[in-house]
Amino acid sequence: MKKTLIVVDMQNDFIDGSLGTKEAQAIVDHVKRKIGEYRDRGDEIIFTRDTHQENYLDTPEGKKLPVKHCIYGTKGWEIAEGLEVPDSICIDKPTFGWTHWDERSFEEIELVGLCTDICVVSNALILKAMFPDVEITVDAGCCAGVTKETHKAALETMKMCQINVTGE
Repeated sequence: MKKTLIVVDMQNDFIDGSLGTKEAQAIVDHVKRKIGEYRDRGDEIIFTRDTHQENYLDTPEGKKLPVKHCIYGTKGWEIAEGLEVPDSICIDKPTFGWTHWDERSFEEIELVGLCTDICVVSNALILKAMFPDVEITVDAGCCAGVTKETHKAALETMKMCQINVTGE
C-alpha cells in the first residue's frame, strides 16, 4: 500500500521566525525522524508551504493576523533546514488548506507539521472530505499548535471527524 506523508508548513517563520514558538521548535527532530522513516521505505513525501506575497498585510488574512510571514522567496518561507527531501513534492498554498488535493490519488495519508489548530486541521478535514475511504492519521507528537490548548482542541476535532490521532 502506498503511504503518503504530508509535512504541513514546517517553515522557518513558524519555527523560529516571526510566528515561531518553543513548541514548534520542539517537534523539529520528531518530524525529521518521521520524514526519514518514509524516505527509507520509499514512500511519498509532500511538503506544503504557506505562501504569501509582499502585500500580505493588505489581504483579508493579513488584516486578521497582521504579522508578515512566509513571504515567497524569503528565508522564513523556506522549509526548515534538514527536513528537505530531494525530489519531494512541494505545494505552495496561499491559504490554510490546499483545495486541490483531488488532483492526486492516495491510499493512506499521515499528516505532521504546523500549526495543528490552523493548517494541519484544515488540510486533514479537506482530505477527509475528498477521500472518505482513505485512512488519514495525524501524529500529534509531530505537530504543534498556536497554543497547547488549541493544539488539543484541534486534535479532538479531527478525532470527531474520524481522523486517526496518534502520538499524544
